[in-house]
Amino acid sequence: MSGDAVSDRSGPFRQRFMLLLAGLGVLAFVLSLVLGAYAPNLRSGKDGGTHALSNAVIGFSGIVALAEATGRGPVLVRNDRDIGSEDLVVVTPPNGATPLGNILEARGARATLIVMPKWEVKPRQSPKGWVTVDRLLPTGLIDNVLAPQHPVKLMRRRSDRRPLRSTSPLLSSVAGLREPATVQSFSGPGIQPMLIDSLGQTVLGKVGGGNLYLLSDPDLLNNHGMVDKAQAAAALRLLDDLNSTNAEGIVFDLSANGFGGTRNPLQLLFGPPFLGMTLIIFVALLLAGWQAIVRFGSPRLPVRAIGFGKAALIENSAALIRKAGREARFGGRYADLVRDQAAALFRLPAQLAPAELDATLDRLRPDRPFSDLARAVEDARTRHELTVAARALNRWLQETRT
Repeated sequence: MSGDAVSDRSGPFRQRFMLLLAGLGVLAFVLSLVLGAYAPNLRSGKDGGTHALSNAVIGFSGIVALAEATGRGPVLVRNDRDIGSEDLVVVTPPNGATPLGNILEARGARATLIVMPKWEVKPRQSPKGWVTVDRLLPTGLIDNVLAPQHPVKLMRRRSDRRPLRSTSPLLSSVAGLREPATVQSFSGPGIQPMLIDSLGQTVLGKVGGGNLYLLSDPDLLNNHGMVDKAQAAAALRLLDDLNSTNAEGIVFDLSANGFGGTRNPLQLLFGPPFLGMTLIIFVALLLAGWQAIVRFGSPRLPVRAIGFGKAALIENSAALIRKAGREARFGGRYADLVRDQAAALFRLPAQLAPAELDATLDRLRPDRPFSDLARAVEDARTRHELTVAARALNRWLQETRT
């Protein structure tokens, strides 16, 4: 086997091509992990739903855009753990069965507005994200939005779009807010009316003794209601009045509508506190790959300890000795080899004669003299006798050195 250097151009592929393939594979793997972790957060929201990303008639993207244009700093959050600020949080659940416990627990006594759903829609084939208003949602699918702690009863009626009236000093001005064509109001124990219709039914109420507010008619804030400029301006003032004194903006929750409400386990790898560990592992893998690919010069194949010619010569010589039955003739040479190993191991003087050397080694193990074991090896006449004596001599050397 040759010991010449192996060229880096050997093989069917060049090194640069293999590096490119490996790099593309690693990049594709990392991108698949990132996309798998954050795919729920990359949804456009153009699904015709009742949330702040929806451009449909029942969506709330219009008031978000107005709040942004007027400097109110709207923020869209996809996780109920990110709503702990003092800003007003607007929650728009798609139905009354939507669990809001985590949101209400995270908010505590801070200002929170729950907007009840109202309409049932059907998606259109095109354009994508457009819907058609089909009918009103059954009240049984809505009035359990805060149940069982705060049960409410919904009422609906046709209206002639009369102005809504304020019954709370918290609301500075409700001018411009009118009853929708079909007004949806509610009542319930522990509800303090803040905004009522022409019949005195509650449209906006305060729930309990905290800062939890319930709006029964979403048409006051959704995209359908933003068509009227006066109502759009009044809706912004309404949110300002409900917001806290130290607020810096308005938060629109998306987790209740299924946008990233639960954290993907893969996201833990790309966010604190595990982001640092991920980067360290990535850099370590890069360094390991670099070390494996880039060498100091061309790699050399290991040279055989015994060449093919020498190995064949040794095997042939051993076969001849075995065939001739002359193994016992080499007992004396084996004893001399072990004697030399013992002298070197125990650092005995090199000028000692064989008899003096044997006497010195005998003193190391008086119970098992070296000279007796060596003589047994030299006097062996058969292969079996030589094997037994050689093993005893080798065992003496191993035991004495320890």
